Amino acid sequence: MVEVVEESTQPSEDPAAASRHLADLIGGYQVSAAIGALARLSVADALAEGPATAGELALRLGAQGGALARLLEATLDIGLFTLGEDGRYRLTALGNLLRTEVPGSLRRYAIVSTEDWRWYAFCHLAHTLRTGEPGFMAAYGCRLWDYLASHPDAASSFEESMTRISAARDQAIVTSVDFRRFSCVVDVGGGDGGLLRALLRAYPHLHGILFDLPRVSEGARESLEQAGPAGRWEVVAGDFREAIPQGGDAYLLSWILHDWDDPAATGILRRCREAMGKGSSLLVVEMVVPEEGRPGADVLRRLVRQVDLEMLAVVGGRERTAAEFEQLLTAAGFAVVDILPLQGLPWSVIEALPVPVPTTLARYAQIKADRPTT
Repeated sequence: MVEVVEESTQPSEDPAAASRHLADLIGGYQVSAAIGALARLSVADALAEGPATAGELALRLGAQGGALARLLEATLDIGLFTLGEDGRYRLTALGNLLRTEVPGSLRRYAIVSTEDWRWYAFCHLAHTLRTGEPGFMAAYGCRLWDYLASHPDAASSFEESMTRISAARDQAIVTSVDFRRFSCVVDVGGGDGGLLRALLRAYPHLHGILFDLPRVSEGARESLEQAGPAGRWEVVAGDFREAIPQGGDAYLLSWILHDWDDPAATGILRRCREAMGKGSSLLVVEMVVPEEGRPGADVLRRLVRQVDLEMLAVVGGRERTAAEFEQLLTAAGFAVVDILPLQGLPWSVIEALPVPVPTTLARYAQIKADRPTT
């Protein structure tokens, strides 16, 4: 029988219980490390073949039997699997999410979240508190992006994880924003081309330009070939901190700005502003820290706080409120005209126009009225 173990995380007022609770929190890294190891060995995929003892699993996986048995026993309370009276482990609904090819799989996320470079960055979190620099700088002497540029295996793992996270978001952008009003979309920092591919499929009239670093943009060509003939799209290599291709009437920045501090983010926005012509729109896709009282705000704020901690320790960026995004955009020469939350997801689409605004806000009232409801 599939089951998920759930335990209360609320500390008791009893001092001994509070001490045990804090000790559990301190040892939380052990749980993360265990889940990462189970994901790397594909234990969930092996258990999906059928219940197995630790020894049988070890044979399936080519693992050391004694070590695997100890890890399985130590992590029973997590709820990834159950242990039957026959001595065989069985996968639970929670553990099923560690399988490779299932809807909502978190296997790649578990792996990339426990990579060496991420551990080392968090080991230097105290450095971040003293200096404001990401711990990654203290660990490696460079920014994450420079590290990934020289470590292709780590970059590949990171990019695959981001691709999986992006899939649902990309589809929501396609169905929530009306791209019929645009003819050419420039996807700035477009990665492997997943979002642009989805847009080209949904809007046959669109032309797309994917812009990213050379090592990233080259890998996008195969992805975009699935969306249509090369005449509908092009790939341009470059650095969005320096210059951005001209010619688009829509410029996309999907989950880019949160990777950068305010001065760098403002600089990226200014490069967009310089590339944009009259009537062009900027679409910024980000997690916007929700206001108090908004439905579901508590859950969303917890998620955004967790991502913001990652930005603090590893990347050097930050999550922002709507007001903070408006300040960034205003400083770069834009006026915010709309913020559209993506239904059921933690991201929003912020639409901004270059100043002076080349149209009336009445037009955007009509755009909202005509917005697809799916």
